[in-house]
Amino acid sequence: MTKKKITNPASESYLQTVFRRFRRHRLAMAGVAVLVMLGGMALLAPVIAPYDPDAIVGTFAGAPNKEHILGTDQIGRDVFSRLLYATRVSLLVGVMATLISTVIGVVLGLVAGYFGGVIDMVIMRFTDVVMSFPYILLVLVAASIFKPGMWSIILILGFVDWPGITRLVRGNVLNLRETNFVKSDIVAGMPTWHVLFSEILPNTVAPILVYATSVLALSMLDEAALSFLGMGVQPPTASLGNMLNGAESLTVLTRQPWLWIPAGVVIILLVVAINFIGDALRDALDPKGKG
Repeated sequence: MTKKKITNPASESYLQTVFRRFRRHRLAMAGVAVLVMLGGMALLAPVIAPYDPDAIVGTFAGAPNKEHILGTDQIGRDVFSRLLYATRVSLLVGVMATLISTVIGVVLGLVAGYFGGVIDMVIMRFTDVVMSFPYILLVLVAASIFKPGMWSIILILGFVDWPGITRLVRGNVLNLRETNFVKSDIVAGMPTWHVLFSEILPNTVAPILVYATSVLALSMLDEAALSFLGMGVQPPTASLGNMLNGAESLTVLTRQPWLWIPAGVVIILLVVAINFIGDALRDALDPKGKG
C-alpha cells in the first residue's frame, strides 16, 4: 500500500504555493488544456491543415463530408483549414494587443505612482479622458480612421486597452512606495530604475497578470467583432471574426451552420478558457488566500 505524500505548506516556495492553489481549480485546468490544444493546433496549422486556407478546393458552400470534415465556404475553401489559420490570427491579435497595452499601462502606472505631483496629475487626467469615451465607440472610430488589417487592429486595441492597467499599477505603487523596503532603498541612494523595476514591479506582477487575462479575452472578442463588421482582418486572410461574417445571411444561419458554428464555438472556448484561468490566477496569487 503506497503512502500519499503530504506537502508541508510551510516548506513551499511562493511559486509552489501558487501552482498548488491553481491546480485545485478544475475549471482552470480544463481551460489550460483547451488553450494548449487550440493554441497548439493553431501553431501547427501548416502541418495539420489538409488544404491551403486560401485555395478553392471544393464546391461552393459544400456540406461536411469525408474530404472536408467541416465543409467548404461560399467560394469553395476548406473551412477546417481556414479555422486553424483563423485561430492563429485571432490568438496573435489578442496576445500582441495585450502585450502592447500591458507595457504602456505598466510604464505609465509606475511613473505616475512613484513620482507623483504634476507627472501623476497629467498622466491620470489623460487616463481619465481616454476612459471617459465609450470603449467600443473609441475602437470603432479608430478602426474607421486607419486602414483595416491585422496589425492595425493590434495597434488600435493595444493603444486603447491600457488605462485600466495604468490605474491598477498606480494604486499598487502608491501602497508599495510607503513600505519599509522601498524607503530603505531610496535612503540608501539606489537609482530610480532599480527601485521601480527590482523592488516595486516584482510586487505588482500578480495583479497585472490577472488583469492581463481579461484584456486578452476582450481583445480577441474585439478583433472578432471588428472583423465581423469588415473593419478588422481583411479577406482572404482568415480570422474567427471574418469567418462569422457569412452569418449575416439568414440562409447561412438556418441552412449552412458549418459556415459559422465552428468559428463561434472556437471563440467561446478560447474566451471562457482564458477567463477561467484568470479567475484561478486571482485566487492563487492572493496572499490572503487559504493554503
